[in-house]
Amino acid sequence: MSAVASIAGRVIRPVADSDSEALIELIETTWGEYPGVILDVDAEEPWLRAPATYYAEHGGAFWVAIGADGSLHGCIGLRAVTEVPEVTVELKSLYVAVAGRRSGLGSGLVGLVEAEARRLGAQRIILWSDTAFLDAHRLYERLGYARTGESRELHDISNTTEFGFAKDL
Repeated sequence: MSAVASIAGRVIRPVADSDSEALIELIETTWGEYPGVILDVDAEEPWLRAPATYYAEHGGAFWVAIGADGSLHGCIGLRAVTEVPEVTVELKSLYVAVAGRRSGLGSGLVGLVEAEARRLGAQRIILWSDTAFLDAHRLYERLGYARTGESRELHDISNTTEFGFAKDL
């Protein structure tokens, strides 16, 4: 999807590199809701400095949700997964600002990724979510994603462990 759309009263559009500062603020604020979860952009998430360029160069797509006040209310991305035999995409970086929560924005953004995955011919969507992000886990499970039983440690500044989730399309 490259055209502008709307979900839950927010304008959805492809990310631009100029969204970098707002994306960093959104993710930093969201992570800050959890003790010990720290965003270190340059050491661990350098793609945030030029998100459109990064996703264009890595075979993915990334969207932002803009509220009526012009602020960033959410974001989501996808990328192709080439390490598995079936056609799979990975849902990346679903974050919703407090102003966008409980409005259907998160579900709508996941639906956007699912529609794009189907358009690309994907058979499966996978994702990884920090073990502390319980609200996100409930959202994913409500939308038909199941825990895979896998977990991974990122060995990052936050000592993150993530749970794997998947959904067949």
